[in-house]
Amino acid sequence: MNKKAMPVRRFAIASAIAIGALLFAAPGVTGADAPNPKARVAFQACAACHSDKAGVTRLGPSLAGIFGKPAAQAKGFRYSPALAKAKLRWDRKTLDAFIANPKAVVPGNRMSYPGVSDPAKRAAIIDYMQGLR
Repeated sequence: MNKKAMPVRRFAIASAIAIGALLFAAPGVTGADAPNPKARVAFQACAACHSDKAGVTRLGPSLAGIFGKPAAQAKGFRYSPALAKAKLRWDRKTLDAFIANPKAVVPGNRMSYPGVSDPAKRAAIIDYMQGLR
């Protein structure tokens, strides 16, 4: 191989790898526009019961598209009377409190999850949820 062509070839390969890594890490590739790289991993605590895909109900309702909306509004899911009457809006402050301790925010709700005590993990979960469409 020509010695002058080797640095150019290495640069081209390195550039392709870097571009591929950027595209893979870009928002939307994971299904959410989460600015926090730990957000998808943090959401796994929720994924056992909740989907991040619109219209997919598991033990709990889908969390896709709920950010900024009133609580207990997802179609096709039967909410507890306590949550249905709670008059909450899923903003950052409310989600943070609810994820920290669901029973304290809405006594009588059916969610048996004890909550997430780590504020950074809660913030990452909320970042992920905010990006879900």
